[in-house]
Amino acid sequence: MDTAAVQALLDQHAELENRLADPALHADPDAARKVGRRYGELSRIVRVVRELDQARNDMAVARELAAEDPTFATEADTLANRIPRLETELADLLLPRDPHDHSDVVMEIKSGEGGAESALFAADLLRMYLHYAERHGWKAEVLDATESDLGGYKDVTISLKASQNQSGVWERLKFEGGVHRVQRVPVTESSGRIHTSAAGVLVYPERDDVEIELDEKDLRIDVYRSSGPGGQSVNTTDSAVRITHLPTGIVVSCQNEKSQIQNRIRATEVLRARLQALAEEKAQQEASEQRRSQVRTVDRSERVRTYNFPENRISDHRVNYKAYNLDAVLDGELDGVLDALVSADRELRLRMS
Repeated sequence: MDTAAVQALLDQHAELENRLADPALHADPDAARKVGRRYGELSRIVRVVRELDQARNDMAVARELAAEDPTFATEADTLANRIPRLETELADLLLPRDPHDHSDVVMEIKSGEGGAESALFAADLLRMYLHYAERHGWKAEVLDATESDLGGYKDVTISLKASQNQSGVWERLKFEGGVHRVQRVPVTESSGRIHTSAAGVLVYPERDDVEIELDEKDLRIDVYRSSGPGGQSVNTTDSAVRITHLPTGIVVSCQNEKSQIQNRIRATEVLRARLQALAEEKAQQEASEQRRSQVRTVDRSERVRTYNFPENRISDHRVNYKAYNLDAVLDGELDGVLDALVSADRELRLRMS
């Protein structure tokens, strides 16, 4: 363990603590949010370092006392067993991190094979992520949505933001990209036969400082009226904005804000984030490998996870995770499957370090 590197992180944590105590910082909410997030990340390391130092000191004292009073030997042994666990936890925290773990997330959910049933399942996934965000105190915002006839979604785009001092949303949701398959009796099925359909999820980090430059001639900007359930217009002006990036074919829409200008600004931010993610994929093999599991085609055979309603079962096929609490998962209790994915990633990084 690099003692100098650990001390540098401790010094940085103390510096950030002082900055957070300065009222001038909070005059700029974005700056305060960035400092708060980094402080939260380093706080986990500081906690383990302090616990490890305390355990080592206590063990040394317990062994000295045990030389005179054998009853202290048990305490010394307990501490000796705890220290390796803390050392492993610290080593994990000091591993090279995903540079976007602190980032917020933009997520797209798209219906695929299965028609109306797939659109209804996309709506279920949307509610699942919104409930999960609520449980963690994140701010969730629907940026754009195209509803189906039965109340599902053909596609929907949402923004998920962590509050100050929280870990980034990307750290928890970065493995959600891919095809999600559902097995259940559709509401349109009169014979009670189980159908299999799929919806796709795309997730990418929304950076605060996106360096991508946009050329106006590469953009086609369309405006239209915002719509609500069933396609009903909720605005009497053309405030919704759709931006098409002609070189890549990427299309971004936003209708959540109250004015056309606000929707254009928000859509441009999302477009920059998507183009930045695309550039990173092309430039970095590691990033490309990481996103390879995301949706290429919303085909049932390319699933990363299956939601089986008759058995109340959820299965993640990448880490062989299986649990029979699908109802709870759809209500936002996603931590079980997410912890399994994060743990598998941690073990891989430990093997490669």
